[in-house]
Amino acid sequence: MNQKQAKELVRSRLSDKRYEHTLNVKKMAVRLAKRYGVDEDKAALAALLHDSAKEISKDEMRELMRQYPQYAEGGEERPASVWHGICAAILARTRWGVEDEAILSAIACHTAGKAGMSKLDKVVYLADMTSKERDWPGVGKLRKLEMKDLDAAMLAALKQTNDFVLSQGKPLDPQSAAAYEDILSHQKREC
Repeated sequence: MNQKQAKELVRSRLSDKRYEHTLNVKKMAVRLAKRYGVDEDKAALAALLHDSAKEISKDEMRELMRQYPQYAEGGEERPASVWHGICAAILARTRWGVEDEAILSAIACHTAGKAGMSKLDKVVYLADMTSKERDWPGVGKLRKLEMKDLDAAMLAALKQTNDFVLSQGKPLDPQSAAAYEDILSHQKREC
């Protein structure tokens, strides 16, 4: 699947607002990819497909994860808010011909992160949080930080997300906590 095909596919699957978000994430992902020496085409394709399952029902997501348990990453046991990334990666792999594991990983972990994130994973994660239409308190600060230090931006982004989830009284995805601890331990070793 190329970018043009991905764009057409998500256009047919997403609301106008979600599609606009997707295009903004693609622009930011390409910008970050350039900054950090990540393959821009991979970043663009992962960004275009990251929310491709966002607007399907929870029942459809559950069925997809049950159909492909080998790709579901513990799906149903994890908070429903991360299911769409997992399902988007499953669809990309099983129906849309995406075979690149790096792209599939970036799609699957764009909401919660995970331990051992690649630069591409981080680029798509951050692009989703800081795309043009995002206006949450502190997004401007994160946009500046992500252009200076990828890992520092990831720590700030994960902390922001994790704190928000916990403040809502929702369960924290264990992958999100693992991502934070993993990046933090790498930074401590570098100091």
